[in-house]
Amino acid sequence: MNKWSSPRTFVIRFILYTLCFAIGVAGLTAILDPWQIYHRAYGYTPYLSNEQRYQNPGLALSYDYDTIIIGTSMTENFLPSEVDQALGGKTMKLSIRGSTSDEHYKMAKLALSTGKVKKVLWGLDYFSLKTGTEEDFPDYLYDQRWWNDYPYWFNYSVYQQFAKSLWRTWQGAQDQDMEYLYNWNDDVVFGKEQVANAYAKASSEEAYFSLNEESIDVLQQRFRTDILSLVKEYPDVEFIFYYPPYSILRQSVWYYSNPTRFENQLEMRSWMYEQLSNHENARVYDFQASDWTHQLDLYKDLSHHNQKVNSWIIQAIGRKDANYLMTSAHAKEWNAKLEGDARTALLDQDLHIQHVDVQVNGESVTFANKVLRDDEILVSVKEAAALLKADVEWNASTRTMMIRKGSTELELVIGKTEGTLRQNQEETLLRLADKPELIGGISYVPLSFVSHIFHVDVVQVNVISASSKSN
Repeated sequence: MNKWSSPRTFVIRFILYTLCFAIGVAGLTAILDPWQIYHRAYGYTPYLSNEQRYQNPGLALSYDYDTIIIGTSMTENFLPSEVDQALGGKTMKLSIRGSTSDEHYKMAKLALSTGKVKKVLWGLDYFSLKTGTEEDFPDYLYDQRWWNDYPYWFNYSVYQQFAKSLWRTWQGAQDQDMEYLYNWNDDVVFGKEQVANAYAKASSEEAYFSLNEESIDVLQQRFRTDILSLVKEYPDVEFIFYYPPYSILRQSVWYYSNPTRFENQLEMRSWMYEQLSNHENARVYDFQASDWTHQLDLYKDLSHHNQKVNSWIIQAIGRKDANYLMTSAHAKEWNAKLEGDARTALLDQDLHIQHVDVQVNGESVTFANKVLRDDEILVSVKEAAALLKADVEWNASTRTMMIRKGSTELELVIGKTEGTLRQNQEETLLRLADKPELIGGISYVPLSFVSHIFHVDVVQVNVISASSKSN
């Protein structure tokens, strides 16, 4: 038998051919480099994808900049040109939607290690300090060790991206506009209707979230490891942190449905500022108690605001606006304001925010589920019954509620302005100024009406109307 045809020789040749092929593929990937990990694209117009965890390392390593944007989707609508104008530099947006603080650390660390960064604009989002994302994270692209980049070298999606680049080149396309990279402002619908729907849904679904809340110790350790460590390691870099302005209804849902998270957030806001205030290269801005959070037309849901708000944020930071710059005095003052706003905020019939303090026998009481109709507050029938120390029965087929306390029974029907009072074996037909409603699966009743029937002194105090506030 020919010695070159022996099984042993065949195996050796197969291994050599496979190795050569693998080296060839890896070399070709490194030369073409669709993600621009090793160098800027040359000979073709690169296609920039929305796969931020994979795309961003190439932007950090191969592009020119001196300012970076770090954060979650709350930072994606910043326009680099506006950041350039406000901070005086050349900005690269390195946002990662749905990201956590450990991912922020890896992204910021990679960019900082290039020596190009002079300023960091960092959206310090409470969400990011919590449980890690379920997204796969390509650590091998962030550690600057080329020998473990094989998942990149042999990734078929890399060549899909390269094919898109070739198609763009063939069409004569110019480089993509980095101004709107990752920007979703024009892809969604903003408005108070969207926020109101999200509010109704969250109010009924988030009651169990507090069962999985991390402790303050865990959150603080993540902050020290993922954020504060970089401030200390790079004293010549200016770190500008800001607390993103969620809508006040986001805060209100937390206040009532997840008080552990709300209280943790308040404590972390002050504590993080205290840690950062010890370093001359860091400053913190707080927009969470701002008037913007009451303008629901700026939001697409309870948390995400439009590009206009990002513009306001960077303009305020650029002028070092004392109305938003954190100080020791502001930390306490703004926490108190945020708590008060979250406790008293509710929607009126026009889906505007009002702040109403409800008092019973001279003491303020809170309701997790409440809406405002003209001058009347509607609260969930369960919460009303708890306040009245009464029992409640619900008949789903007739959409009827029976509130019972002692010998007094009040029967109300969803959508009807008439009710029936049974007391001392007498039945009286009553007329309501505000009809009970079913909103988001929750039955609401007019508070002052049912309180009067059961002889509880309820006083509503309209604190402030926030619907007309503007920037």
